[in-house]
Amino acid sequence: MTINLIMIIIMIENDNHDAGSGEMKKIKYCCRNLKRYEAKFLYKSMKDIHPELKHKKKDCLGECKLCSKQCFVMVGKQKLLCKQSADELYAELRKLIG
Repeated sequence: MTINLIMIIIMIENDNHDAGSGEMKKIKYCCRNLKRYEAKFLYKSMKDIHPELKHKKKDCLGECKLCSKQCFVMVGKQKLLCKQSADELYAELRKLIG
């Protein structure tokens, strides 16, 4: 079984405030994941380039299985964006934000 390079898990939100707008307002970063993948630049770069978004670092986002295998961030409330490396994740976030 092949592991996809990108895995996006989307869970349906009950919040209709921004439903369907496609707007990204918050990105959460797992400090343990940033440290594991030497990806501190990811947080700093995204925060500098996109100050209009909320950037939150949490000690642990509770995705330990995923954290041990891939670099990831939480976009919005429940959407996980994952890549094999921090560089790939950075590129995907830049593409997603526009």
